[in-house]
Amino acid sequence: MGGNLPETMRAAVYKGDRRVEIEEYPVPELGADDVLLEVSHCGVCGSDIHFVLEGWGRPNSVGGHEYTGTVAAVGAAVTGWKVGDPVVGGPSVRCGVCEYCRAGRPSLCSGRGSVGEGGDFQGAFADYIRVPAGELLHLPEGLSLRHAALTEPLAVALHGITRAGVRPGERVLVTGGGPIGTLTIAALVARGVTDIVLSEPAPVRRELAERLGARSITPDELTTPRSPNEIVAEPFDVALECSGHAVAMEQCLGQLQRTGRLVLVGAGIKPPRFDANRILLNEIVITGAFCYDDDGFERALELLAEPDFPRDLLVAPDDVGLGGLLGAIEMLGAGEIPAKVMVAPKLAP
Repeated sequence: MGGNLPETMRAAVYKGDRRVEIEEYPVPELGADDVLLEVSHCGVCGSDIHFVLEGWGRPNSVGGHEYTGTVAAVGAAVTGWKVGDPVVGGPSVRCGVCEYCRAGRPSLCSGRGSVGEGGDFQGAFADYIRVPAGELLHLPEGLSLRHAALTEPLAVALHGITRAGVRPGERVLVTGGGPIGTLTIAALVARGVTDIVLSEPAPVRRELAERLGARSITPDELTTPRSPNEIVAEPFDVALECSGHAVAMEQCLGQLQRTGRLVLVGAGIKPPRFDANRILLNEIVITGAFCYDDDGFERALELLAEPDFPRDLLVAPDDVGLGGLLGAIEMLGAGEIPAKVMVAPKLAP
């Protein structure tokens, strides 16, 4: 265990009806295999925006799953970590024995909980978080806790690229220039893919995409041929849909060449209406990308530690404290912030 820990901590609590309030919570008690982290940074995810602005969230819950921190205490059976270690939160431990785990696809583990059910999880929009010891990863030398908080969303972006099978020389459309879209662009460029187009309505997000190495357009510049037999003049090999909007999903389908691949990375409530004849006549493949590759966090950390990876561009210049979470969510939801917003609980208020 650790010493000199407070009995209570602050947490940003979703109350329902687009409200987030700062409340005092007990500092979590540890089981034998748990680690207590003092949270350094936690990124605001697209799911956090859905939870708060669209009512997906469970009232009286604490969100935040893209976190880094410093070990503040360890459970009685923990041997791999000690107080003071800097760490990044990794993927949930899976069963390891089902057909999907054995196939290297742990995100589809048969033993996972139902998607959207929070259970008793309390996230990292708080001063402290309790984490099973097996869900933590070491930071590469020289990578800051702030930048390491990009690990989880970058792992999501890498999984989308894996599902698409993108290769250098292919033409790629990315729809949605939020953090997952921009991380996808940065990862594609790092892998030698140079012909990338971002479709995004917000000017600040298009500007960031250009700085990362993509060409940007607005969604209304994408037109779909009337006949499912016809292909646009400059078709794409791959479309990575990162916005979660049904209209964008539908637009992606119409931009692909024959045998093109559409990967749905962003989540949304409203389902798209796809032209089945376009899919059939052009043998287009549509698939989803849920969470991470088997080694996604390790590959994300390696990429973040590369000296030429554009870490600073991918993080908003100003962190916010717990009291700034709701405002950040509102601005992200409106497309006014292009990069990942980091919540740093140590900041006031």
